[in-house]
Amino acid sequence: MSRFSSTVMDHFQDPSNRGKLECPNGVGVVGNPGAGPFFMLSVQVVDGRVAAARFECHGCGALVACGSVLTELIIGIDLASCEKITEQKLLEALDGMPPDKRHWIDTAIQALRLAIA
Repeated sequence: MSRFSSTVMDHFQDPSNRGKLECPNGVGVVGNPGAGPFFMLSVQVVDGRVAAARFECHGCGALVACGSVLTELIIGIDLASCEKITEQKLLEALDGMPPDKRHWIDTAIQALRLAIA
């Protein structure tokens, strides 16, 4: 039996929205790219809604899954709804995460807050 949910494994193995976003108007970075684990979320906001979102990261598969699921949650919604996305909501969307990997959920949410600020 795997430590990770099938949702986490699916998003790790085939992540959505991974890579660079051309011309973002919001970027949130947690960690230090090039010097250890990091997570970067880029968003393109049009008329108060997230029209596009992409993530880049260096970390374990759990962080990749967090980025993939988070981008799926925010694309198409308004910024006020993005502000309401919590660590608990992301945890539920991932169908759980082992306790020793939950800090990546916090990392992704921190990047979201920075990107939409």
